Amino acid sequence: MNFIFLEAMLPLGIIAGALCVMGASQHFIHKAAYGRPKHVRSDKWDVAMDRRDRSLMEAAASMKQSMAN
Repeated sequence: MNFIFLEAMLPLGIIAGALCVMGASQHFIHKAAYGRPKHVRSDKWDVAMDRRDRSLMEAAASMKQSMAN
């Protein structure tokens, strides 16, 4: 009678395992598609700032390269 809670452990383990597999598959699919892990809780503003930062870094690199020549 004391170990009746163990009867629920197998289904809970299966559910937890399925959730872990789904989360891991989302991570690996996104990383394969975009080449980097997904940022958690990023919205349109964060995407726009990433795009802006990337263009600023490219402009700075090209400026540095042109000054070196």
